[in-house]
Amino acid sequence: MVTQMDTNGHKSTDTRHTRRPKPRHKRTQQNCKMSPVTIIIGILLLSAPSARASVNVEHCKAMTLDFIVNEGDATAKAIEDDIVSDLSKVGITVNTRLLSKDDLNAAMVAGDFNLAFSESQGPPYDPQAFATSWATKDEAYYAALVGLPAPYTKQRLDEMIASAVLQDSVVDRRAAWTEILSAMHNQSTELPFSGKRIPAIFNKRLTGYIPGHQQYDYPAHTLRVLSGSQSVTVAPGAQTGLFSTVGRMDPHTYRPNEFFANNWVYDGLVEYGPGGTILPSLAESWTSVDKAGGGKTYTFNLRQNVNFHDGAAWNCTVAKLNFDHVMAAPLRTGDYHGWYALPGQIDEWSCADIFTFIITTKEKYYPFLQELSFIRPLRMMSPNFFVGGLSSDPLAQNSCHTGWGNITSSGVTVNCAGMVGGGVSNGGNISGTGRWVYVNTEKVGDDIKKVHFKINENHWDAPSGSYIKNLTVVHYPSHTAVKDALLDGTLDAVMGSGVLTEADVALLKNDHTDKVTVSLTEAIMNRIIVMNTAKTPTDDLQTRKVIIHAVDKASIINKELAGLDETAESLFPKDAPYCDADLTPRPDYDFEKARLLNCPKTSDKDGLSSAVIAVIAILCTLVTIIIAVLVVMYSRERRGDPLFRPLVNLEAGMENSSLP
Repeated sequence: MVTQMDTNGHKSTDTRHTRRPKPRHKRTQQNCKMSPVTIIIGILLLSAPSARASVNVEHCKAMTLDFIVNEGDATAKAIEDDIVSDLSKVGITVNTRLLSKDDLNAAMVAGDFNLAFSESQGPPYDPQAFATSWATKDEAYYAALVGLPAPYTKQRLDEMIASAVLQDSVVDRRAAWTEILSAMHNQSTELPFSGKRIPAIFNKRLTGYIPGHQQYDYPAHTLRVLSGSQSVTVAPGAQTGLFSTVGRMDPHTYRPNEFFANNWVYDGLVEYGPGGTILPSLAESWTSVDKAGGGKTYTFNLRQNVNFHDGAAWNCTVAKLNFDHVMAAPLRTGDYHGWYALPGQIDEWSCADIFTFIITTKEKYYPFLQELSFIRPLRMMSPNFFVGGLSSDPLAQNSCHTGWGNITSSGVTVNCAGMVGGGVSNGGNISGTGRWVYVNTEKVGDDIKKVHFKINENHWDAPSGSYIKNLTVVHYPSHTAVKDALLDGTLDAVMGSGVLTEADVALLKNDHTDKVTVSLTEAIMNRIIVMNTAKTPTDDLQTRKVIIHAVDKASIINKELAGLDETAESLFPKDAPYCDADLTPRPDYDFEKARLLNCPKTSDKDGLSSAVIAVIAILCTLVTIIIAVLVVMYSRERRGDPLFRPLVNLEAGMENSSLP
């Protein structure tokens, strides 16, 4: 027998070269009569019932669901068809729409879906920033929670979230979040699917990579070159899955700007570190004190001798300029920067001296420092890229994208002037203080092919040793093209999810260790399927429970995600702050429960009842055990070594000893 490895790393047997063992006893070889054991095995094999009865959906409640999926997300597309198949077994038909990222977001906030793939945002956003965003036109939950009944209506949940982030004690915070998450759990607002791990794959000529601590944080500066060029090519995970553009790369607005690129170029006051620690960045240190009448006063001691990539100096005047623009009153609404609570909590900001920046908050907002570490919108841009420079007027010349136009709120109007040069996508330049300097973009027609960066050797945390000097982001048309480029050596690295399928990640990890190194983070965020409580038929709680129990998450993860993820039991990972409550009943796969909920009518003509199926399953198990024992007995009998020979010999001996 020859054992081989197939393309997925599984063992297979080639029976063409299998030799039959030589018989040990001539009489066994010549005996053509069937033994009783052989006959029993044959009868059992022929009479054993099927382990899986055919699924009858005749009496299931028929319904059709609208499922929206990001067309650039390889993982979501791989999972989707399995979910559709599982739901069909309980009478549910699914209409799947593959949409661009922009169209997907538009459908989400409009409530134009029954099911939508989403993800918790991971650290440092979970749970407070992601939950706060549900009150704004930003995520699927904005529309999906509208149909919730009293007492936990969407309005009530929004109020509870706003209150939770102001709790001063750890005990009160945990109690507040437990109530919020319990309310959603009881209404089955989502199908928690799997814990998402972030992959990184590198050519063997590279080493030393330390994964980032939030999604889209790819610390390429930690890589060291063991051999070859210090210029490296990378295919990063983008919001669209496969990288297609870095956008304008202005630090104060959003799509199509890419997180990973902005994170390379721009620094903030602080940085998010391991285990939720807040690390110094453009602020070397800080203190906080309670403010009279409520709130807090934070004093930041800014890092000195720091320059932007264009040579402009970093100091408190520049820090205040960036805050003046981002925190302009009309931009603090939910349509703009108010998708998270920090902009609404900041009260005042000022400079005590050239390197001392002071921020006061309206209330004791516990995630304040955590949210200052976000990749956007409070990263620092060179004063030379504000229209009007250091004297830029935050109302008449605001750095917000020109496409936002004029924004008026409470009688105050902001004119969005954008950044000088219009940013990268408009052929302009950019300048931050970050570890990487933007160089240029290569295009063929309107299509981006490559984006070039170089290391900032003057950074306050500049690398040493055989670090990467030049970093080139490369566009690939497909996930297969990325894998092929890794294997032929033309691509040095993949950082982030959505670039390769999980099956390809597993293949590279298991079968190509001679060419690449594969690392995976712990599960930092949960993949979820949001169910729209305001659209028929998912406006019905029982329907949502049917969907939850009908989807075999573990099998799909093993099939499509190569077992790299773990099944999720809740909206947020259990190790997210204040999200460790044990919520029951668990949203597990339970096909019989799903059938009972949606296909209650059964009869002898319609098919087998659940009880009969259960009995059949037990009988199948018993038959399997009996067959296994008989096979062993038969095998030993064929070899002339019956299992009960010792008993036979013992009886024979006793008979002989009794002879006169």
